[in-house]
Amino acid sequence: MTNIMRMFMISLSSALLIAGAASALAAGSEAAFKAAFATAEAANKEAGALRNQWTVTAAALADAKKAADAGDFDQAIASSKEAEALAKASIFQAQSEKELWKELEIR
Repeated sequence: MTNIMRMFMISLSSALLIAGAASALAAGSEAAFKAAFATAEAANKEAGALRNQWTVTAAALADAKKAADAGDFDQAIASSKEAEALAKASIFQAQSEKELWKELEIR
């Protein structure tokens, strides 16, 4: 079980690092925000279809929308990328746990 958790944590950390790097390079335009937000929402909907949406993803999406409403598109894009990474991590978790539960040892 520790190997599974280690693999999950590495995957989550990698996704968050990639999202952070991508958001640092993003141009702070409204169009870029809308694209990033749509991608994050799509990933969150996929997580919902797997019945594994994380509350932190919804919070990041709300932060993105709030920043965009305030005209801070750099922060809005960064929050959207964070939400996308979190949604993808929740998708990964749902898919891996779909089969890994069979390997659990009943004591």
